[in-house]
Amino acid sequence: MPELFSADWMNELKDEWNNDPDVSAKLGEIGFDSVITCGYKDEENPRGVFVVEKGICVSAGDYDGETPDWDMRANQKDWLKWVNKGIGMAGLGMAYASGKLKFKSGDYGAMMKNPKMAGPFVKSFGLMKNIDTSV
Repeated sequence: MPELFSADWMNELKDEWNNDPDVSAKLGEIGFDSVITCGYKDEENPRGVFVVEKGICVSAGDYDGETPDWDMRANQKDWLKWVNKGIGMAGLGMAYASGKLKFKSGDYGAMMKNPKMAGPFVKSFGLMKNIDTSV
């Protein structure tokens, strides 16, 4: 059982992402390229990195100084709740509005206004439920 945001965990998420056409194919249709990082609010650097080219995750692992387009942060308790139970569009909106989910990079508001990005983004959070996760 991989630790949340470890290289093993990020690679399992990569596999889930690439195998879900509602995420990878939909983002591929809009030519989505991005460096996505995840971590904890109280830490300077993110823990994991996820590199997407034309909707497909081409690499994932431990953060190693990459410049993120999207850098998502929350506390460990909230990440684990979302990983275990999932989160939908309304839940993500509440998490963002309440400050539980922070974006150190990336424009959450603009993304959520774009249905071609918002749907796959929400779906990608659901993929995390498929990974057995430890802390």
